[in-house]
Amino acid sequence: MMNKDMIRQAQALQAKLTKAQEELGNMKVEGSAGGGAVKVTIDGHQRVHGVNIAPEVVNAAEVDMLQDLVMAAFNDAVKKSQDMAANQLSGLTGGLKIPGLF
Repeated sequence: MMNKDMIRQAQALQAKLTKAQEELGNMKVEGSAGGGAVKVTIDGHQRVHGVNIAPEVVNAAEVDMLQDLVMAAFNDAVKKSQDMAANQLSGLTGGLKIPGLF
């Protein structure tokens, strides 16, 4: 049986994790590809907030390249967002890898 102190600690940790998750939703990172020709902005929950494509990379004959750049920029942004989430939550979890958090 858990003692009341452990239950309180678990509840306090849950409250801190909930707050940190909310803060991650407000934090944004930008991934880019093609020397900044394509940029994708996402939040700490990996929701896309913006896609910026420089006009000079829009060429009907090179749609495949543009698609690759968008994918690369998105993947870059997701990696940065995951790193941001890991940093934000690592202090709360004491370095434990908790499934579903990051």
